[in-house]
Order: sequence, then C-alpha cells, then structure tokens
Amino acid sequence: MNHRPTMEDVAARAGVSRALVSIVYRDVPGASDETRARVFAAGDELGYRPDHRARLLGRQRTRLIGVAFDVGQPFHGDLVEALYPAAEALGYDLTLSAVTGSRREAVAIQSLLDYRCESLVLLAPTAPPSVLAALAEAQPAVVIARKVRAAGVQVVRTDDAAGSRLAVEHLLSLGHTRIAHVDGARAPGAAERRTGYTQAMRRAGLEPLVIAGGPTESAGAAAARELPSGVTAVAAFNDACGIGLLHALRGRDVSIIGYDDSTPSRLEHIQLTTIAQNADRLAAAALGLAICEDGPPQEVITDPDLVVRATTRSL
Repeated sequence: MNHRPTMEDVAARAGVSRALVSIVYRDVPGASDETRARVFAAGDELGYRPDHRARLLGRQRTRLIGVAFDVGQPFHGDLVEALYPAAEALGYDLTLSAVTGSRREAVAIQSLLDYRCESLVLLAPTAPPSVLAALAEAQPAVVIARKVRAAGVQVVRTDDAAGSRLAVEHLLSLGHTRIAHVDGARAPGAAERRTGYTQAMRRAGLEPLVIAGGPTESAGAAAARELPSGVTAVAAFNDACGIGLLHALRGRDVSIIGYDDSTPSRLEHIQLTTIAQNADRLAAAALGLAICEDGPPQEVITDPDLVVRATTRSL
C-alpha cells in the first residue's frame, strides 16, 4: 500500500463498515469483542494509526490540558504556575499529575490519559524518544524544557547551550579563569548545558573542568567535595544544584551561578546569580502548540537571560 492506511482500508480488510471501525477505535459501545479484535488485527496488519486530531474534533471537548511534572524540581512549579493563566486565556483548564520518588512518570502520564485530556504537556520528561513518539500517536503531546526528536511530539525549550555560554562569559568578565561546571548527569538539558560550557571555555583558551553532579541540592553538595582548591567559580547545572554548592562551600570565596531562575534562587538569604528560563514565555508557547489542531510538529526555542545577584563576584 503506497498511501497512508485509512479507516476505510481497515474496514475493507476487516470486512466491516467504516462506522464500526470508528466505534472500535473510539472505544465506545456498539461492537462485540470478536469484532474489536478483528478490527485491531486488520489495523495492525495495515500499519494504521488513528488521527488523534481528527478524533478530537469529532468528540465532545473536555477543554482540559494534562500536565505531568516532577514535584522535586522547583522550576517545574514555576512552569505550572505560568501554565494556569496561559490556559485560562485560551479557555482551557489544567489537570495535574505529579512524578514523585514513589510515582513513576509512566503512571503520571497514564493518569492524564484516563482523564480524557485533549492534549498533554510534559515538563522535562525522561522517557525515551520512542516512548514519547508512541504517546503522540494517541494523544497530542508537547514537551517543555527538553531537546528531543520524537515523531509527532511538539517541543518548547530554552537554548541551553547558549545559557551555559552566558554563564561562562559572565564569570570570565569578572576575571575568573578557573571555572568548573557541575553537570546534571542524565537530567533533561544536561548534555546541552555541558556542551555550552565546554565550548565557551575552549573559545576563551581555557581547559574545561566538568564535575559529576545532578539536579538536586544534595548532588551539588556532593560535587562541592570534589572541587579542586584552585577553582574560583562554578557554573551549576541548575539552581537546586547551585544552592547545594552554595551551602557546602560557605566560607570559601567561590562564585556560583545557577540555571533556571527558579523561585528559591530569588530568596533573600540565597540571591543566586542564575541563567533565567522565562517560564511565562515557555508556558504560552507550549499551550499554543497544545491546542493547535493543524500543521506539522514544531520546535520553539527561546533565549535565556543572565540574572546577576549576590553569588558571583570579581576576583
């Protein structure tokens, strides 16, 4: 078959009407178990994939956008806060499902599917691209804050490599040359931020120093113990990591810059210099893609900004 299989093709292969095929794929009453099995078998043989956007237009609208987020990531809270007014402005509401230490991402996403959300917005998901692509075949999906190539998945993210370059350039402007980067291990965005740091250091004729870390305060505190004595500045993977470094290195004259501009970074007793991801801009772009019913998947990349506070100083 040279064209993309249609519902009519499945009906012909299964020997049933198109209306019956529609009933089966919409999972509504009206077809026997034997008929359902025959229709699904025919669809699998043909490689048929239901058009979820067309299906959405043909059913009662729920006006719900499902959001999966990691409860342990402060910036995810900022994104959720920004998503609410963006959704309200478009006439939608949000349904939230949290990823926690005891609740896997797959469970959080399935919960949103059970709520019949019209689209899903996934905040820095960790699922492989193949899993995200399979999800997008059944439900419109937008990923925020992760660079990912997955068929059918829309992406909204900050230019993380550019953000890390901004961090290094700021520290260089203050006279620092022994600048380390505490990376984010396998967290979304870690590879891009590590690349941006390395490129900026080499462009300045300096040797990069990457220290294993992670996206939490405890990871930052652990990385502080591995920091060579000659280092005068550190670019952390994110704000939580930076705050962990800040507490662990208290008493040492080391400049620290985070990433995200999350709410904790702005607290009076922290005042962390950071690279800002604009939560309002990311949320508005993601909601715009989530409700779009036409056109190919898009990748929207926003620019980061430097926010200077108290944790970076001149040598």
